[in-house]
Amino acid sequence: MRLNTCKTFTRTLKSQLSSAHEVFGRFTTQQRFSNSVLINQQFNVAMSTTTTTDNNMKIIKIGTHNGTFHCDESLACFMIKKLPSFENGTIIRSRETNELNSCDIVVDVGGIYDPDSKRFDHHQKTFVKTLNDFFPEKNPKIGNIKLSSAGLIYAHYGHEILARILDWNKDEQRTDIIFDMVYENFVKEVDAIDNGINMYECEPVYHIHTHLSQRVANLKPHWNEEETHEILYERFLKAVDLTGREFVECVNYYGHSWYPARQIVKEAFDKRFENDPSGRIILLNVGLPWIQHLFQIESENNAEGQIAFAIFPDHDGWRIRAVPVSESSFELRNPLKAEWRGLQADDVCRLSKIDGCVFVHSTGFIGGNKTIDGALQMARESLQCKKLKTDN
Repeated sequence: MRLNTCKTFTRTLKSQLSSAHEVFGRFTTQQRFSNSVLINQQFNVAMSTTTTTDNNMKIIKIGTHNGTFHCDESLACFMIKKLPSFENGTIIRSRETNELNSCDIVVDVGGIYDPDSKRFDHHQKTFVKTLNDFFPEKNPKIGNIKLSSAGLIYAHYGHEILARILDWNKDEQRTDIIFDMVYENFVKEVDAIDNGINMYECEPVYHIHTHLSQRVANLKPHWNEEETHEILYERFLKAVDLTGREFVECVNYYGHSWYPARQIVKEAFDKRFENDPSGRIILLNVGLPWIQHLFQIESENNAEGQIAFAIFPDHDGWRIRAVPVSESSFELRNPLKAEWRGLQADDVCRLSKIDGCVFVHSTGFIGGNKTIDGALQMARESLQCKKLKTDN
């Protein structure tokens, strides 16, 4: 009788999960649902594939709480499954102490933070850790938010997770650079929202309802929808998939786009004295986002405020861009020459006595020349003009 009931339940569960097969692949249910939901399966969230676990292999268990779910433990579970020792793990959702104690790693539940036993809860009153506690040598502004379960996993395993996604070595300097950027621009937001930390003290004019944590919340059953352990588990897997895909997109952006741009700007910065004896002009061999990189590189080299112009190629020649006094400022360190501003090709050429001039913006923040030599001349002339005014 008990066996028949179990078989009937398994058939019902498979039917309930059929609508999710396209996203999550074929699930093999081997145990019943109790207060927790345990599906003994292997699935790769990022690729949405499944593999049946060999019955002779030890089942690796990743524990988190049941009931309603949130962005932080969804992301934490995804990151854990990026680790080699947990990539084939089964996620168990429970608040039962015995079940959690049977897990190989537990996040966001249990009231324990003990990395040696792989317990990563952050809800206890005594927990006040931030990323700065793990990496005191880093810029304190980056890691000044209390960690959620996502931030905890990232603090302990982030370098290894990034290295696996990017196919890098976890001990490389570039991995550490990307670690900071991904935390500051992705994980930190999840930590802050989960811990109820506002972005600012004043009342906002409007609220954002499309951020990642909100989109995870939108996956929960509505108040007037059926809510069972099975449905919550299915929705939770969607949240793991959602947070994971966006996390990987963020990592890939910083690893494969942002970092290569930084390297180009760093090389241009290192060669700045080849362009002019002042060392105040950098020459970029390709058009790319460079201002943020320049400010970071200047700071790292104790050279804040030194670069006045960046020259880079454009579709009709070369651009001369004056560097702002800060990333968000319209004020310029050294604008292009005042008498050229607002003029077009022939007039700029006539006044400057430089061939190939295309234009100079009325504010002096940017100008153009058909050749690299002409662009360099325009930058040098503007530097000299600023120097003369300063000397006077």
